[in-house]
Amino acid sequence: MAIEVFDDLSVLSRSAAKKFVKTAEEAIAERGRFLVSLSGGGTPLKLYEQLAVETLDWSRVHFFWGDERCVPLEDAENNYGQARRVLFDKIGGVNAYPVQSELDAADAAKEYALLLKRFAEPPLEFPRFDLVLLGLGEDGHTASLFPNSPVDMPSPVIAVTAQYQGRPASRVTLTPAVFNQAREVWFLAAGKSKAQILKTVLQGKYSPALYPAQRIRPFHGNLIWMTDKAAASLL
Repeated sequence: MAIEVFDDLSVLSRSAAKKFVKTAEEAIAERGRFLVSLSGGGTPLKLYEQLAVETLDWSRVHFFWGDERCVPLEDAENNYGQARRVLFDKIGGVNAYPVQSELDAADAAKEYALLLKRFAEPPLEFPRFDLVLLGLGEDGHTASLFPNSPVDMPSPVIAVTAQYQGRPASRVTLTPAVFNQAREVWFLAAGKSKAQILKTVLQGKYSPALYPAQRIRPFHGNLIWMTDKAAASLL
């Protein structure tokens, strides 16, 4: 595991964008494609905005989502919709595979598991992602894996009903079974509000039931935490 600390979110995002392009180019050279699982929320949006001005063979990049809220695409809470507005609309046609968020969560989860199977790397029933981007909630959740959810989740995709910061939602999320097979996992954490939970997750007792972000430990990949100085102020 590595921890990289940047002056602020803008510097973090520019650095992450350059690293994203380099990682993608290496994957394309080695395997002919780059499979990435994106994160929702506000923190990665600056990264996506920066990616929109980077040069890359986007036809070889395949975008998936680590989690999604079952709300319409035009809803401000829809992760795919957010990425489309700041990235996809800027770079043209892309290989993007959003969760069918118009369905109920259980059906959407089943459909997404079938989609992932199309990109599977046997013996896995899902792809080994070249890169997974994740965020960190103030309660220690990541993707839509929330405190006190089951630690053992053998299914690659599950339906979740959860409320965070007063926003209830039906959700679909990938699970650690998928995230921990990735070649690269990057957590993006920024802002003073993340300082205490970042310290707890990284330096506190291992409590994966209470702090789901601690469940993410890639088996054969790299784990990198990218934070700004505010979030890292207690480390």
